This record gives sequence, C-alpha cells and structure tokens, in this order.
Amino acid sequence: MVVTKDTIIGDILDEDFDAAPYFLDMGMHCLGCPASRGETIAEACMVHGVEPDELVNKLNAFFEKK
Repeated sequence: MVVTKDTIIGDILDEDFDAAPYFLDMGMHCLGCPASRGETIAEACMVHGVEPDELVNKLNAFFEKK
C-alpha cells in the first residue's frame, strides 16, 4: 500500500490494523469512530495539528517493511 495525504484512514486500517499506533501517537485516539475512519490523512492531521508529510512518510515506511 502507498499512502498519500489523500488516503482514507479507514482504508489504511483495513489494509493493516497494525498501523493504528501511528495514529495514536499523533493524538488520534478515536480510530473506532466512523467519522475518523472516513477522514483523509490531511484532514486528520489538520484537526490534530500534525504535519501530514511526517505521518505519510512513517506509514509508507511501515508498509514498505511488510
């Protein structure tokens, strides 16, 4: 899986729920909420005050190791 700022969080978690800690680390503790699963990386990062490129890079590194 290749993650971009426009990737839907639910799609990432459906691909591999082991990616959840990356969202928890940025303060996104509402992963079970239907609204959060429908957000893009960019939307979630804006709400949580996180740089989206940093999260995208971490997630892509995670998926590259799979």
